[in-house]
Amino acid sequence: MPVDLTLSGHDKDLGSGFRVRRLLPAAQRQAVGPFLFFDHFGPVTVAPGDAHDVRPHPHIGLATVTYLFDGAIMHRDSLGSSQRIEPGAINWMTAGRGIVHSERAPQELKASTYVNHGIQLWAALPREHEEAAPDFVHTQASAIPSLVLGDAQVRVLIGEAFGQRSPVRTFSPTLYLDVQLAAGAVFELPPLAEELALYTVDRSVVVDGEQVAAHTLAVLAPGAAASITAGEAVRLMVIGGDALDGHRFIWWNFVSSRKERIVQASHDWEAQTMGQVPDDAELIALPERRFTAA
Repeated sequence: MPVDLTLSGHDKDLGSGFRVRRLLPAAQRQAVGPFLFFDHFGPVTVAPGDAHDVRPHPHIGLATVTYLFDGAIMHRDSLGSSQRIEPGAINWMTAGRGIVHSERAPQELKASTYVNHGIQLWAALPREHEEAAPDFVHTQASAIPSLVLGDAQVRVLIGEAFGQRSPVRTFSPTLYLDVQLAAGAVFELPPLAEELALYTVDRSVVVDGEQVAAHTLAVLAPGAAASITAGEAVRLMVIGGDALDGHRFIWWNFVSSRKERIVQASHDWEAQTMGQVPDDAELIALPERRFTAA
């Protein structure tokens, strides 16, 4: 069977009632390709006065990948980047040796009621690039290639598939697709990457005769193609790429192949030497329970 593992994830409260469904990392699987963190947030209604802003916080050793279906988020970081994130765009932030960023409601929406809905991924950087220079790249929705395959609409967010190549640059072979299927559609997914998984955003599908419930990450067997049937109109995200070059340690917002690097990043954040978001004095403090290299 092409489905090797299914992950239903767990709900996590990020504070102030803002809940996400976290699929990765999981006890059964740390990563799919380079992706070792997968949060599905919303759809959530944001009303005036809701405290859903994410204050400045640090990262190392990874790249965040933010993709919205609905809503808007204002990204600002210690490089001086200031970018309104909107549906359909890909926002790739390389943390590398260290970056600080915030994710807040855009100022012009603070008095409005709107819906936020999207996916945030972390891609672990290859060992040789873990200390890369931090960077932020916004690729607007109109620059993302798309195509129609029968009753399927496919957007190639990252990587290459079906003759289309995304302009988003990565540090290793990486795949990220947004697939929308009409009711009754059958979508043939070839083995486009060494490791591959599909996520059912809103409704269930049948993968080679096996029912995959909504909000489930179905990890495919290596080298397996999958035939996906949609009983109703459904949205799928496909993630994958080359397998990680070894285990990663994950603690709080830090990812590294070396425990001592996470300890150092903790000291750096506590000492406030990792940089700061301009004109934003707020921050998220380290968790009380600290990571140790022992």
